[in-house]
Formats: sequence, structure tokens, C-alpha cells
Amino acid sequence: MSEEQPPVPVIIRPSENPASRSGLFRLLVIPFAIYCLWMILTALFEGDHRLFLNADPSGIIVYTVFACIITGMILPVYCIRESFITGAVNMFQIGFWPVRRTFYACFLTTFFGYMAMVLFSPFGTDQSAFGYAFLLLLPTAIASVMVCWVLLGTHVQALVRGGGTVLSIAAGSLITAWLFCLTSFVHSPPVHLQPALVGFLVLGLAAAVFFFAVRDIYAASIFVTFGLTFVMADRIGVSGTQAAMPAVYGSALLVFFILIGIHLYFVRNFKTVKSPV
Repeated sequence: MSEEQPPVPVIIRPSENPASRSGLFRLLVIPFAIYCLWMILTALFEGDHRLFLNADPSGIIVYTVFACIITGMILPVYCIRESFITGAVNMFQIGFWPVRRTFYACFLTTFFGYMAMVLFSPFGTDQSAFGYAFLLLLPTAIASVMVCWVLLGTHVQALVRGGGTVLSIAAGSLITAWLFCLTSFVHSPPVHLQPALVGFLVLGLAAAVFFFAVRDIYAASIFVTFGLTFVMADRIGVSGTQAAMPAVYGSALLVFFILIGIHLYFVRNFKTVKSPV
């Protein structure tokens, strides 16, 4: 039996020149191409079929697998892996932290999200409807966090890192907020377009600030799921809820375990350490 290979150390240090041709291709072109592919598949499997309004069980599963898992989660891992090797990003920047820190971040995010639901729920006092919408949108939220912030946000930061911390965070926040806002066009069509765009832009800005401040992918996913449940409430149908529940529960559990699997993959294969200055 062959010996287990130790994790590849990822040293926090200046990466290759981001302005080089290879740097621009790896930090900008490839992440943006993944974003575009994710948008296209979301439109095909969810928006064009008004999936959240119709709640088709088989459609929910297909959308989750192809748009959320394969394109929104697994493809970004390949790009992030290459950036790990070159030193452009590290484990903490993409939001994977020890269990205790993640637990506290998720607990506080869930607590304040629940309080917001109790006070301002778009479904009124029907908490079961809010819970259904939350689980239905969880795969979309995790894929959004993976593509918009874990992938594009951190890579935009790496691209402009030479301008300082303030510039890199500002650029990452503003660009990813607008890119997230554009996703409103590929989801089930809203009742009123302008309020929907404003809601997505506000949520995108809030989620960008939250992610870059907290740097926890699990807490950011919870934050975005609560936000999507508010801004997409008018795109979620209530008919056929019971028939769709097995697919909704299964899809939510599947993306959650895939996210844990991605976390374990990075933990087993990479190790972030600080190099002496």
C-alpha cells in the first residue's frame, strides 16, 4: 500500500505578477468564463422553466446537479486549486476555517436571519412557507457564493492586490455585487423588474461586505439564502409544495454535503502556512 501524500503547503506570499498574460487569464478570464457558463445553465434549467414557480421535482434535481453542483461548485474548485498552487489565494481567503470559528459564525448568522424572518417575513406568519423557500433556494445560494465571491471575489482581489487592501476589497465587493445583481435576469422572472434588480443589488453589496468581513463560506451561504428568500419571494410558487418537498430536501442536503466534501478536499491536499518576511 502506497504512503499517503502530505498536503501541499500553500504559503501566504506575493503570487506571480497578476498583470502578466498568464495571471490575467487565470485570475480574470477563467473565473468569468465559469460565471457566464453558470448563468447560462441557470437560465436554461431554472429561469426558462419558471422552476421555482412550478416546483417540478425532476426539474429541481436536474437544476441542482448541473447548474449548482457541477458548474457552480465543482468547476470553481479547479480554478481555485490552480490559484492555491501559485499562491494567489489561500484557505482562509476563500472562507474555510476551523470548525469552532465556523460554528459561531453560522450560529450568529442564523440567529439574526431568523429574527429578520420573524419581523419581516414576506410570507407573513407562515414559517413553513419561509422554510420551504429557504431550502429551495439553498443550492442557488451556495452556488452564488462559490462563483461570485469565493471564485470571482478572491481572484479580483488577487488581481488588484498591488493597489493595497482597501482597493482590493472595494473592487472585489463592487464587481461581485454587480455580477450577483445580473443573476436576477436568469432566474424565474419577477413580478416587477425594477424592485427585483434593486433587491439583488442591495443583497449583492451586503453579501460582498459580509463575505469579505467574515470570510466564512458556510455563514455567507446562510446569509445569501436568507437574502434570496426575501428578494425572490414573489418568484416561488406555493402550489405543489408537498410533491416537491422530497426533491427540495434532497437537493439541499446534496449541495451541503458537496460543500463539506470540497472543504475536506482542500484540507487534505493543501495547507496554508505563513512564511517569514
